[in-house]
Amino acid sequence: MQIQALIAEGAVTEGGVEGIEGHNIGSYIEVAKPSVFNREAGRVGEFIMAYRLYLRMRMREAIVKEQIQWILSYIQEGSADVWKENMLEDLEAGEVEFGLAGKFLLELKKEFRGEDEKLVKMVELK
Repeated sequence: MQIQALIAEGAVTEGGVEGIEGHNIGSYIEVAKPSVFNREAGRVGEFIMAYRLYLRMRMREAIVKEQIQWILSYIQEGSADVWKENMLEDLEAGEVEFGLAGKFLLELKKEFRGEDEKLVKMVELK
């Protein structure tokens, strides 16, 4: 169905994919939004992968600040929410700056990866 709509708009031809008035084809493809990140054990890797995919497919043109704010909007609940609040304060105060959203995701992974591994081991022991 999406292909038919793209053909009707002239984005897809028999020869392949063409640009649509300056837009890339990714803006016309449905992409699942990531789940809320709540620091659940063992899940930080899959959250980061989902964020990266969504950013590449749907938010490529957004500035880094907007991409990071969008990611932060998905960090909710418990101690992850406390980390988000601290990160927002640091960003607004200019104490932390990221040139790429990927750098921010690395910081997120670094912050929560170690605890995820500890929690997974604790669950396995139980």
